[in-house]
Amino acid sequence: MAIPEHERWRLMTAVTGRDRASLTLLAPTSQQVEQIEVLVERRVAGEPLQYLEGSVRFGPLDLLVDGRALIPRPETERLWEEAVASLREAGPGTVIVDLGTGSGALALALKHSFPQAQVYGTDVSEAALTLAKQNAVRTGLEVTFLHGDLFEPLPKRFMGRVDLIVSNPPYVAEGEFADLPRDVRDHEPRVALVSGPSGTEILDRIADEGFWWVGIGGWLICEIGETQGEAVTEAFFAFDREVRQDLAGRDRILVARRGASCCV
Repeated sequence: MAIPEHERWRLMTAVTGRDRASLTLLAPTSQQVEQIEVLVERRVAGEPLQYLEGSVRFGPLDLLVDGRALIPRPETERLWEEAVASLREAGPGTVIVDLGTGSGALALALKHSFPQAQVYGTDVSEAALTLAKQNAVRTGLEVTFLHGDLFEPLPKRFMGRVDLIVSNPPYVAEGEFADLPRDVRDHEPRVALVSGPSGTEILDRIADEGFWWVGIGGWLICEIGETQGEAVTEAFFAFDREVRQDLAGRDRILVARRGASCCV
């Protein structure tokens, strides 16, 4: 069984560190060819292409990625864009929190956009946090990563004064897990995908707990499943909120603001 040609070229680039034009002029060495074929076999077996490449582009950053965390996707990059457009500016007193930070993609991209802000990322997975810290070193960005469940590890002094909360939480229902694409189901961490029987359990918790952490006029922006727009609109009833679409026109991002209109 073969893989698409463009995927083979990407694996060749990952192994050799050279682009397609260079590889056309000068073929990989025999040792590199062996490495490429090993990766091709792993791809045929269903391993995600991004894990095999070892890194992924997210906004302005190039991040390490492997089985310790979800692969950052265009939908989550769209969330980052919404967050930057909503917050607009940030000084030394600005507090930004990324719940379920995974690879650190959102936290680090937001630190890149708002270098003076205090940025925190939390996650229940110590393995994911290790990857996030490696990405912080890789990008040279200073983000504080904390181990714990959602808001639990955050300093209590931040209650009522967080300016921006972002999250790409688990939002897959237990009954939907078996229908996920094989490369997702078999290789990406289940704990980062499945929320519970309904799929909105973690989003409901963020709505309930987040109200007490975000400051007046502060933002809370979450990635959601495409069928969850109505449910999360109800869950975030204490906020001014709006569900926004991805580039394909599917409900994908919940933008909420405490005590002010979110739709500006």
